[in-house]
Amino acid sequence: MEAARAPYKVAFMLMAETGMRVGEVVTRYKKTAPQLAAWLEENVPEALTVLRIPAAHRRRLRTTNGLERLNKEIKRRTRVATLFPNEASLLRLASAVLSEISDDWETERAYLTMEAR
Repeated sequence: MEAARAPYKVAFMLMAETGMRVGEVVTRYKKTAPQLAAWLEENVPEALTVLRIPAAHRRRLRTTNGLERLNKEIKRRTRVATLFPNEASLLRLASAVLSEISDDWETERAYLTMEAR
């Protein structure tokens, strides 16, 4: 499977680094679809920068599992309190939860490791 992907990876890397194919497409559509050509020229190189990240890292970053876990933890902690006297108290609790999780991520646990499993 990896051997089949290799030519595409090389082509995409060339596109990302040189803008070679993007330029060809922009030239082709400059007269018939000028808005499309302008959009491609402006946005495609930026979209291809993800290909500069190693494949193992891209595999870990393509899901929202970490964000979902974070939201569940905030929801779990705020359910315990159930009633907040004002918006500021809710904000303080959510900030404390986020701060605690940030400390865990920085010091103890590795939620997002880049080693292949």
